[in-house]
Amino acid sequence: MTAETNKGPVLGMRHVQALLIFLNITTVFIGRLNVGVSVVAMTNAETTNPDFPEYNWTEAEKSYIFSSFFWGYILTQFMGGYLCKRYGVKSVMFWGVFGSGVCSALTPLFIGFGEWQAYCGIRVLMGLAQGVVFPCIHQHLAKWSPPAERNRLGGLSHTGMECGNVSAMFLSGMIAKSAIGWPGISYVSAGLAFAWCALWFVFAANNAVESRFIGEAELHYIESSLKHSEDYHKTVIPIPWMEIFTSVPFLALAVVRCCEMWGLSTLQAQIPTYMNGVLDMDMKSNAFFSALPFLAMWIMSYVYLIAADVLLAGKRLSLTALRKTFNSLSFWIPCATLIGIGFLDQEQKNLAIALMTIGVGFNSGATIGSSLNTIDLSPNHASILMGIVNTAVTVVPMVTPLVVGVIVHDDKNRGEWQIVFMIAAVLFFVGNCVFLYFGTAVSQPWDAEDYLTAKEPDLAIPPVIHEVIHDKGSEDPSKKSLM
Repeated sequence: MTAETNKGPVLGMRHVQALLIFLNITTVFIGRLNVGVSVVAMTNAETTNPDFPEYNWTEAEKSYIFSSFFWGYILTQFMGGYLCKRYGVKSVMFWGVFGSGVCSALTPLFIGFGEWQAYCGIRVLMGLAQGVVFPCIHQHLAKWSPPAERNRLGGLSHTGMECGNVSAMFLSGMIAKSAIGWPGISYVSAGLAFAWCALWFVFAANNAVESRFIGEAELHYIESSLKHSEDYHKTVIPIPWMEIFTSVPFLALAVVRCCEMWGLSTLQAQIPTYMNGVLDMDMKSNAFFSALPFLAMWIMSYVYLIAADVLLAGKRLSLTALRKTFNSLSFWIPCATLIGIGFLDQEQKNLAIALMTIGVGFNSGATIGSSLNTIDLSPNHASILMGIVNTAVTVVPMVTPLVVGVIVHDDKNRGEWQIVFMIAAVLFFVGNCVFLYFGTAVSQPWDAEDYLTAKEPDLAIPPVIHEVIHDKGSEDPSKKSLM
């Protein structure tokens, strides 16, 4: 009994892996999202550092820059899910982040040569590199997280999204006003990516069995709780493609993630522009107040995490009920605040900031609500599910800035922003309704290691012949009777 309950040290290697994922997400989100502040700094140098070039880009050209990252990002999602199952998470994740860091380092050079067109090009390349990251993350969590700790480790690691949001908006604004100006935003992002690669190279492992630093007790705890066979890490489990693409809970997950991304990406990419235009806030205030909603999101993510631990430990809610409850809070409260924001102008800027902070803060519950659901449905194929979902989800932030560019012709026009926020609110509401009705946190039958191989005899051999072969050599004639 002692051996079965011994989880190893209080802070074991599974916690180190979660910390590495947290730092990974923070790093890649800084590189991905600093564009919101960077574009404002590059097109309005008077509010930052006037010693660096200023560009006169139109709203349509800005929308191309905002969406260009996702033109590349969508192409490697599915590939990332396959590659990390084929070659292991450690190497695929390393090269993805390293490539993203190289793109960050080259961004100022590209802009100097080709302005917004070149900026779009380097952002596409960054998207290609980062596209493999999240499928790897979910596969890594599935391999390292005991079921009892999956919410905790997954939730903690995913708070890197909020940390990255805050850092990208707040720190980028401060860097843009410093001596290194807007090019420094890209250089700092690159340095963080390379530093993370060094940590990952030393401490990461594809699974607990391959880790050089894990203790015997923790290794036994992880592998026994995941119920892995001795040859699990040596075999490639066939992927049940047909079952995945026809799974109703999985399709519901894809729908709800797309709807959530529409609302969140609208806020992430457009908050600096909205505050600069409608609320008439200068760059210094813009950097702080743009980051404030995501600071609330970061704090609220820990509130959700603690609440989830208490509810699950006390068996007050099943995992499915917990996911649906948290997802409802994270979707419907932002839905209401987005509608309210659309009716405010610069005379009510404090209320607009408050509503925006509340909406984005409560949205952090989507991580526990639906983001980790890929691991619930299929721990063995988590990277494949995440690759498929993220491919669909990535279409959304490609389209969102373009839609905003079509609707908003004057960024000071409150009526145009009302339409933008109303669309996001409707999708938040409808998406959660789909998840409430069709979603589940129960592992699907097609996740079993032998699901496809167990079906093969029945598919390949007629039933009567199969039974004769099975009973050949049996001494009991009664065992040969056909069922």
